[in-house]
Amino acid sequence: QLQLVESGGGLVQPGGSLRLSCAASGFTLDGYAIGWFRQAPGKEREGVSCITRNGAGTEYAHSVEGRFTISRDKAKNTLYLQMNSLKPEDTAVYYCAVRTGFPYCSLDGTVFDYWGQGTQVTVAS
Repeated sequence: QLQLVESGGGLVQPGGSLRLSCAASGFTLDGYAIGWFRQAPGKEREGVSCITRNGAGTEYAHSVEGRFTISRDKAKNTLYLQMNSLKPEDTAVYYCAVRTGFPYCSLDGTVFDYWGQGTQVTVAS
């Protein structure tokens, strides 16, 4: 059974940092583009970042570029999102997702096939 489990969310003050993890089981992440998405109450799901299957290419939403860094660890079969300089508007449930159709990055969640259950990130004083 293919599973993605996010962790690392929590409450952090504005300007703080947080690292999210997405651990995969039942399959190997190698060969797939993987992305982070988020959804806040009353808002559409937003693509945050994506990393290519070989880790050489990345995409970031304009709202997080320069503050967030996506990475993947082959040995740990895990995806990470390092979030720095967090803002209240970053508050959302964060999901990781795997694209199986094509090994290319996208911030369009409709082309991703497998999703984790999400982890809550709250940025507030």
